[in-house]
Amino acid sequence: MKPLRILIGLILSSILLLSFTPSVLAFCGFYVAKADASLYNKASQVVIARDGDRTILTMANDYQGDMKDFALVVPVPTVLKQEQVRIGESKIIERLDAFSAPRLVEYFDSDPCAVYNRALESSAIPSPTTRGFGGDLRGRNELGVTIEAQFTVGEYDILILSAEESDGLQTWLIDNGYRIPEGAEQLLQPYIRQNMKFFVAKVNLKEQQSTGSKFLRPIMMAYESPKFMLPIRLGMINASGDQDLLVYVLSPSGQAEVTNYRTVKVPSDAEIPVYVKEEFSNFYKSMFKTAYVKEDRKVAFLEYAWDMSSCDPCSADPLTQEELQKAGVFWLDSPSSSVPNLNSSFRRSRPQPTSSRVFISRFHVRYSRDKFPEDLMFKETTNQEFFQGRYILRHPFEGAAQCEGGQQYQKSLPVRFEQEAKTLAQLTGWNIQDIRRKLKLPATQSGSGSSFWRRIWK
Repeated sequence: MKPLRILIGLILSSILLLSFTPSVLAFCGFYVAKADASLYNKASQVVIARDGDRTILTMANDYQGDMKDFALVVPVPTVLKQEQVRIGESKIIERLDAFSAPRLVEYFDSDPCAVYNRALESSAIPSPTTRGFGGDLRGRNELGVTIEAQFTVGEYDILILSAEESDGLQTWLIDNGYRIPEGAEQLLQPYIRQNMKFFVAKVNLKEQQSTGSKFLRPIMMAYESPKFMLPIRLGMINASGDQDLLVYVLSPSGQAEVTNYRTVKVPSDAEIPVYVKEEFSNFYKSMFKTAYVKEDRKVAFLEYAWDMSSCDPCSADPLTQEELQKAGVFWLDSPSSSVPNLNSSFRRSRPQPTSSRVFISRFHVRYSRDKFPEDLMFKETTNQEFFQGRYILRHPFEGAAQCEGGQQYQKSLPVRFEQEAKTLAQLTGWNIQDIRRKLKLPATQSGSGSSFWRRIWK
């Protein structure tokens, strides 16, 4: 019998900073590209809808391989019943990703000779195994492992296990066909000490075939616990390198924060050369890597924070109330009949708010075993400050500018282009001379002529 390949943990396969508040003027640009999860080959995604101690967690599995070899072990704070687990929709996570992704926007300079209020206009642009879980499967008391629950949801056969010792749990998993990576025992022990349970899932091949899908669908679980956390340490056991994780936290109150690692806003609101429009994917990956290294590889980057009812500029339409409910949001005014089993107990236990406000915080965490020794711990806040990763292309006016103001504008462009080149080099680590060549700038141009000797020798 071929052993199962175990993927332990959540299968978890954003320089210039500017925060936005509801009172600032509109950005007045339009979106032209976005940096979504497709930029990363192994970017796993998790949605956490949280209000008080109540949580609905959605995990998107990025497993690649034979589905009979798939297995998932996730520490959870409480024993889950069948009605607390359901299958989610991949397209909902795709919608969240598209809505919150860092974006590239364009502006076009107006005719410098036209009569208009330049000060007012400029203020609108902010500066820069093969067997299933059958009836013969049982916990061995001598190992201290107990099967707390056993059920099937969609294409997943699920067990909820508790354990007394990590070596007992490891032995149980091996005895039941799991191949445990070296080092699992050490990482399992802290969860056992916290009296956490273990959500174990594998694919029911018959049920999977009936779905007609070639991919595994997301798993959703609902529970109540004061622990607002996301276990990532187990996922590092068989990781070959750094892993990218996108976390979308949905809250009725405001931004979420990571409490045990620094939360840093991804570099944003920078004016960069227009040609980056054709290289935005490479730009964002290089920019993120540069910021990641600068922050010593141990921070959580905030890429987006906004009220779900609006966006500016929009890289995708805000999610509808029905879509938000499918994402796990359980505090909306009008319950959806499509999600009764998952959250009906939540609705009965608390009065419904009169507002359907949903605030989304998007975190991008690139983590490794040496830099992230702890699981991610979060907290809710009432901070409603808006933020987005936004990168600006400002096209120069290309028409005739015969007036004095137009001549001054033309003289200012080389300085502006040089500053955009320097900003791009600083953000990405790209060679400044290569950038200047693409911009057709002199290789040694200093831009503003700010060197002390240039001011008198000019």
